[in-house]
Amino acid sequence: MTSLPVEGASFSHRISSRIPSRAHLAGLLLRVAFLICLVAITMRVALPQSETIWTVYDTPGDLVRLGLGLAVCAWIAVQLFRTPMPTDAKGQQTWLYFGLVAVPFAALCLIAIW
Repeated sequence: MTSLPVEGASFSHRISSRIPSRAHLAGLLLRVAFLICLVAITMRVALPQSETIWTVYDTPGDLVRLGLGLAVCAWIAVQLFRTPMPTDAKGQQTWLYFGLVAVPFAALCLIAIW
């Protein structure tokens, strides 16, 4: 019962193993722009609610928020510089399509919270 053959499991079309260089560059730039917007949004949200950064010690909530914000920003920066792009064409294509939607949305969120 466990070794039943599966009919018709092959793909009729193959995804190209190479993506055009313009699409690769666009995907790379959109990925970088998205992650930079994400860092900026995180830093803006993580800032203390008081007027200056030096009043972070006034309330414990501000100190925790700032610490978590810095940790998230460091993690995003590691993700930004760890690998520039996925190595396969499908991963590059995913970042291209995701970036076309996510970068404008992230930019709008960044403008709205600033």
